[in-house]
Amino acid sequence: MHKTIENLNYIQNQINSKILKLNINNYKPKIIAISKTFKIDHISPLIEYGHRDFGENKVQEALTKWTEIKNINKNIKLHMVGKLQTNKVKFVLPLFDFIHSLDNLKLAKKISEEQKKYENKPKIFIQINIGNEPQKSGLDKNQIEDFYNECINLGLDIVGTMCLPPISNEPDIYFSEMKKITYILNLNDMSMGMSEDYLKAVEYSSTYLRIGSKIFGARS
Repeated sequence: MHKTIENLNYIQNQINSKILKLNINNYKPKIIAISKTFKIDHISPLIEYGHRDFGENKVQEALTKWTEIKNINKNIKLHMVGKLQTNKVKFVLPLFDFIHSLDNLKLAKKISEEQKKYENKPKIFIQINIGNEPQKSGLDKNQIEDFYNECINLGLDIVGTMCLPPISNEPDIYFSEMKKITYILNLNDMSMGMSEDYLKAVEYSSTYLRIGSKIFGARS
C-alpha cells in the first residue's frame, strides 16, 4: 500500500475516533488532500484508491496537473485554496468545483460575471481573517454579514466560511468564533483545520479539513 494511502487511513481513523469520543451524530468531515507542489505520480495512488477531494493553490499548476484527469474522472472535486486574482477566474471556473478564498467584492463580481458561461456554479467559502493579521487575506469579521448579503445578491453559491488561524496561538478561540459566525449566516460548511490542527477543528464541527503534509509528506 502506498504511503499516502496509509497516511490518509491513519488520519481518517483519528478523525473517526475523535467523533466517537465527542459523541457527534451525522457528522463526517471531508478531507481535502492538499496536493499543491506534488507531481501527479505522487497523487495518483490516492485517486486510484478512491479519494475524491484535492486542493491546489496555483492556477497554472492545477491546469497542468488536473485538466486531463478531471476529464477522465468526473468524480474528482478540485478545491482552490490559495489567493485568487480576478484575472485568473476565467481559468478557475472550468476546472475547480470549490473556491475557498473569496475575500473581496471585486473578486465576487468577477466570479458572478464569469459563472454565467457555465452550467454549474462553483461552491464558495468566504475567507475570514479571524486573527486580524495584516499579512493574511480575508475579511474582517465585522464585515462578513454585509459582504455575504452582497454575494447572495450577485448570485454566488456561498456554502460556508474559511479561515487560517494564527500559527502561534491555540486555535480554539478562533475555531469557536468561526463556528458562531457560520451559524449566524445560517451556512452549513466550514473550511478550517490543517495538518497540525485538524483534530481540534473537528471539535468545532469543521466540515472540510485541508490536509497536505500529513498525507503527502514534507514539501521540498
